[in-house]
Amino acid sequence: MGTVLGEMRNVRWHELQHAYGSASQVPGMLSRIAWGDGPTADDALRDLDQWIGAPAVFDATVAAVPFLWELAATETVKDRAGVLDLLATILAAGHAQHPEWTRAAHEAVAEGRPTAARLAAGASSAQPQSVRDAAARLLGAMDGHVCAACLPRTD
Repeated sequence: MGTVLGEMRNVRWHELQHAYGSASQVPGMLSRIAWGDGPTADDALRDLDQWIGAPAVFDATVAAVPFLWELAATETVKDRAGVLDLLATILAAGHAQHPEWTRAAHEAVAEGRPTAARLAAGASSAQPQSVRDAAARLLGAMDGHVCAACLPRTD
């Protein structure tokens, strides 16, 4: 698998769940986003959105978010703006029966803030406007994020 997504093999995907069952297929979707042509990457993004983002997050979401950040930062990825939009979807989603998944997924998205800021600033003059715009929207969502799962605990 090269250096992009190289750490995916260290995740026990078959033990994780997404909206429709085992997350064993998530690495394949992430790979299609990384190396697929436009339509292939778009299909994979749509599938991942349904599996790990909307309407609920799962333990597979938490595992996938660092790889989504990696894809958003990789210039050869065809739809980096779509990846950033998926991260925003994850930040807005939750799981009523598993608030710990919600909190962990939201924290994983928030950990990518430096990447979002770099992309929004257009660190490279070749940075597409769509990527800068999606990163700026995601930063705005991070700044305005409030949900019950992420509120400080008062145990």
